[in-house]
Amino acid sequence: MKSIVILISGRGSNLQALLEAKLPCRVEAVICNRANAGGLAIAKAHDIPTAVVEHRNYTDRDSFDAALAKTIDSFSPDYVVLAGFMRILTPGFVARYHGKLTNIHPSLLPAYSGLNTHARALQDGVKIHGCTVHFVSADLDHGPIIIQAAVPVLQDDTEQTLAARVLHEEHRIYPQAIRWLCTGRIELSEQGRVVFKNIEQPGIPLISPCLE
Repeated sequence: MKSIVILISGRGSNLQALLEAKLPCRVEAVICNRANAGGLAIAKAHDIPTAVVEHRNYTDRDSFDAALAKTIDSFSPDYVVLAGFMRILTPGFVARYHGKLTNIHPSLLPAYSGLNTHARALQDGVKIHGCTVHFVSADLDHGPIIIQAAVPVLQDDTEQTLAARVLHEEHRIYPQAIRWLCTGRIELSEQGRVVFKNIEQPGIPLISPCLE
């Protein structure tokens, strides 16, 4: 059975979704960069070991990433799962875990990388928004895509209502991505593309607003 560690920074809603999904892997630990993050209580409630690597205790990103990597490696995971981990990782750290490091982002990448994705989508007037699970690369929020979920942007949406609709889908697709990964149903090709094994891709379009 494969093993993972999960990295968080905040309340841990995606962490909770992953733990409640009963994934076919061992969750060796939850690691956080903030000692007061709410997600640590979720991990403890599920009897998952926790560790804190407080980023404020380090003078630069390289030294923090080195300490983080040392903590991760102490658990010897097969994969490292970022679930609301709000730190930009150095290229060296990303290279260390090439093909083993995943992230979830609240937009349909490559659109709206970075922060404030929902506000930017509303400002641009897009009609379809969503979320993406991807392998992490040195290029922020632009790694090979594993799975995406799209939602309609409604006329009366606020940033909060749109964020809630997207978050619901995050909680569905991230466990699916990790399940595929841990059961060998996806892999990263030499060309940097995700290869699927016996996974259906139905050709159903999402049109928003609907056709009449």
